[in-house]
Amino acid sequence: MKRKEYEELLEPLEHELVAMARWAKATGERICVLFEGRDTAGKGGTIKAISQRINPRQCRVVALPKPSDVERTQWYFQRYVPHLPAAGEIVLFDRSWYNRAGVEKVMGFASDAQVEKFLREVPTFEKLLVDDGIRLFKYWLSASQQSQEERFAERLEDPLKRWKLSPIDVASRTKFAEYSAAREAMFVATHTEHAPWTVVDYNDQKHGRLTLIRDLLDRLPDTRVPEEDLDWPELGHAPLEEDFKLLQPIAPYPLED
Repeated sequence: MKRKEYEELLEPLEHELVAMARWAKATGERICVLFEGRDTAGKGGTIKAISQRINPRQCRVVALPKPSDVERTQWYFQRYVPHLPAAGEIVLFDRSWYNRAGVEKVMGFASDAQVEKFLREVPTFEKLLVDDGIRLFKYWLSASQQSQEERFAERLEDPLKRWKLSPIDVASRTKFAEYSAAREAMFVATHTEHAPWTVVDYNDQKHGRLTLIRDLLDRLPDTRVPEEDLDWPELGHAPLEEDFKLLQPIAPYPLED
């Protein structure tokens, strides 16, 4: 999809997202969206597309680093709970507690017993969230191995994107099949009626973003809340002149011989 076409299609969705945020604030709704998928799938770009027009004090992005030594001794879900949305908030998780069923399992950071325990507990944990009134959405951004390799190559060649590559990314390239198997096991255990997974084709990232945002908005109730009227009085006098003088450029210090 060409950028011009994408931007034209995105603009009306941005208006709906702003209206959704206004509705959440007015009603006290709590919205929590999980973005999962392979490296390079397009999680960051989608989160930016959703959040860039919404007040950042209301819409928070959560992308946790690897757990600390203390966090490794805690109940697994404990480090995620403080980031859940309060009334009127929208929280977007750039990867979530599902790290345990994906990268931690495939890369050996969690034992088989830990992964099995996680998969047993997740449906109950998410049922507690949903029963308490949190609107929970779980998206898996799906991309082929060919698409992943093309995006890895782009990051490798572009110095402005090189920071996105990590040793884990390099190691994961040879474990595409293992990640697929882990994902399928995760879907079987955690695709529930109260918290289902939604898989979106992200081989074309722009098309994927539009599809995901449209789906998210369609799964919310009517979010039309009138904008608040602002009392915007006239100044009643001519605008005052600036009370400072323009600074002139300061000549650089001469270099010593």
